[in-house]
Amino acid sequence: MEIKRFKKIGLVCLLALWSASLLFSPASAQSPMTIEQALDIAEENNPDLKAAKLNLERYQYNLLAQQASLKSRFSLDLNPVNYSKSRRFDNRLSQWYTNETFNTSGTFMVSQPILMTDGEISLINTFGWQDNKSIVEGMRNQNKAFSNDLYLRLNQPIFTYNRRKMELQEIEFDYENAGIRYALQRLNTERSITNQFYSVYMAQNNLAISKEELENTKQSYEIIRNKVEADLAAREELYQAELNLANAQSAVQERIVALENAKDQLKQTLGMDLDEDFDVTVEIDVSPLAIDLLQAVQSGLNSRMEIRQREIDIELAELQMIRTKSLNEFRGDISLSVGIIGDHERFGSMYDNPTQNPRVAISFAIPIFDWGEKKARVNAQKVAQTIAKLEQENQQIDIELDVRQTWRRLENLRSQIDIAEKSVRNAQLTYDLNLTRYREGDLTGMEINQYQTQLSNRKIAYAQALINYKIELLNLKILTLYDFEKEEPIVPIRGWKGTSN
Repeated sequence: MEIKRFKKIGLVCLLALWSASLLFSPASAQSPMTIEQALDIAEENNPDLKAAKLNLERYQYNLLAQQASLKSRFSLDLNPVNYSKSRRFDNRLSQWYTNETFNTSGTFMVSQPILMTDGEISLINTFGWQDNKSIVEGMRNQNKAFSNDLYLRLNQPIFTYNRRKMELQEIEFDYENAGIRYALQRLNTERSITNQFYSVYMAQNNLAISKEELENTKQSYEIIRNKVEADLAAREELYQAELNLANAQSAVQERIVALENAKDQLKQTLGMDLDEDFDVTVEIDVSPLAIDLLQAVQSGLNSRMEIRQREIDIELAELQMIRTKSLNEFRGDISLSVGIIGDHERFGSMYDNPTQNPRVAISFAIPIFDWGEKKARVNAQKVAQTIAKLEQENQQIDIELDVRQTWRRLENLRSQIDIAEKSVRNAQLTYDLNLTRYREGDLTGMEINQYQTQLSNRKIAYAQALINYKIELLNLKILTLYDFEKEEPIVPIRGWKGTSN
């Protein structure tokens, strides 16, 4: 019997030393972290958020490039050297001749796209010099001259849709959609980080409760040990107290492991180095709010960015319908140009006798028969439009359902917080009363341990109820884009087209 007793005492001592080595061993300095700081770290390091931000930047550059393409374009084409010598046959005179040509030229062009009509107007100037020699039946002809061709040209498609304007609208929609996806990713990241942040806080809180339970268990152990040594209690009570102490020390170790695991998950989400250490600090000051359900639903329907995404899908489907209807379409093109051309052996006399060179060209593309291809594709696009409208309607219903369910959970949590708070107060009073009875010998070690466990569970349940309320309040804020604590709408991201309060 004494051997068993010494084994149990030795086990308790080993557990105590192990706990002390983990709890009080020197470690790297832990810096406090608030939830605002965690969100700032995620803004720079979270992989999903970085990818969404880069995608937004990509569409922003695409939009800038498309807008730049609508401005005047300047170009210069140079042909510094062009030499050729060939033997040719003149069909008009039915004779062979030798032609040798050396020329140099350059073309400067300014072109301006016309967004409203999908046309393009260009000012073109071609300047050159040539030395042309021909030998026909032994007779030698030669011409050396400067030439300059200056004209204004207009190209305009007719009987078709404005392709340039549609491309700009599609890129604007893509950019707005990317901005919405980035904003939604920020909100989802905030939700994820908040959940994990509170998980770390809850793990810290559970560890603190376990340490408090360990201290109470040590106090109970000392009480019963003194009684046993004074022959005021049975030795079996000491064995039970030793077992309670060992269980309390084991619970502390489990809480330490749970805390480190929760920290690692938060570090991964934040994009932090896993070797860094920190302690979360948060003030859970919950004042349950009376939130109006109709206001919450209306705010969600008016503000949620997913509805705007569905609207963009509908508008993109309409643009695609225009493109689909243009298959095998009847269309035309008009090309007009007017200018003057001059040439002379001397540079300064090129326009002594200029020649006007107007040009007019009209062309049509007339479809005849396409075996029903256009009709089938139009019908397919109509189905796509119907699907886009149904998704918009379903999105509105989903938003309203989510807001209603979250509001109901909040109302339920308001009452749960009151109950949990009263349970902690009652459990504390019960434990204090029974601890007095335990000192007087009216309770066994197993019974006082049950009251200690009950008190710890009530404290954990109360802390969890507060956290659940804060998380659900955040969920409602994300669902409605309205901060009910500050009583103001929120803007998830600023500085991009399509953001609304």
